[in-house]
Amino acid sequence: MKNILVLGGTGFVGRHVCEKLHRMGWRITVPTRRALNAAAVQHLPRVTVLEADVHDEAQLARLLPGHDAVVNLVAILHGSEPAFDRVHVQLPAKLARACAATGVRRVVHVSALGVGLDSPSRYQRSKARGEAVLREADLDLTVLRPSVIFGVGDRFLNLFARLQAVFPVMPLAGASARFQPVWVDDVASAVLACLQNSGLPAETPSTVGQTFECAGPEVLTLGELVHLAGRFGSTERPVFPLPMAVGRLQALMMELAPGEPLMSRDNLAAMSVDNVASGQCSGLSALGIVPARVEAVAPSYLGNRGGRSALLQARQGAGRR
Repeated sequence: MKNILVLGGTGFVGRHVCEKLHRMGWRITVPTRRALNAAAVQHLPRVTVLEADVHDEAQLARLLPGHDAVVNLVAILHGSEPAFDRVHVQLPAKLARACAATGVRRVVHVSALGVGLDSPSRYQRSKARGEAVLREADLDLTVLRPSVIFGVGDRFLNLFARLQAVFPVMPLAGASARFQPVWVDDVASAVLACLQNSGLPAETPSTVGQTFECAGPEVLTLGELVHLAGRFGSTERPVFPLPMAVGRLQALMMELAPGEPLMSRDNLAAMSVDNVASGQCSGLSALGIVPARVEAVAPSYLGNRGGRSALLQARQGAGRR
């Protein structure tokens, strides 16, 4: 039986990863600052939730012994340069040192598609630096780079579906930005495939040392994705593309509003570069995964509850039992 430490196991992708590892019969440890944050996974019998601050290097080092591998899913979408550095660069550095100190070598790190040190986005630059830190360490490392992720509980298609239920028109910055959206279940399956691949016979290609681009089967613009969210949700509204200058002003106003912004100026900067697979790395097919289309999954969890959606939900629910 494998023992897996999942950093970020309480998040959107983390919950799906924990469910898949649990079904394999593996034991999973999920650290979180507050146990209440782990309500979505703590009901799983083979999941152990521990209250810990993974940004505290001493606490992180105490979590590692007894585990066969670490999955790092910790990330933020919005923040200042220091905030991105703390989460996307300093945490991987601390993880690398903790692995060296405890002898835990196997790490699966979930990064992002389109990362680069010369990216116009702070988010993408910090993700690139985090990858570099882990590659420089003496680890059995696999990196996964997903495009924008959709699925039950996402803050992407769900958000646009809710907004269209309220507003008569969708003023949209970055409407022409191109994505290759990937289903959260396919990303979780990729994590599992990488962990299963560890320690296989020599004739089996290893995922150690490789980077995989986790992208769906279709390229869609942000405007097209908003239309789909409205169509599968309660109401489809007209999309009104905004000039970039107006979009930046809109994003600034959102940043100044209380709570997590719907969109930031850094998000807009990231969307100035296509978020699609480069083809320079292996894709999901190399892991035996046939990625799902948005139209095959989104109707099951957005506002449109037709007969087909209800049937798909029932099938998915049965598969989780």
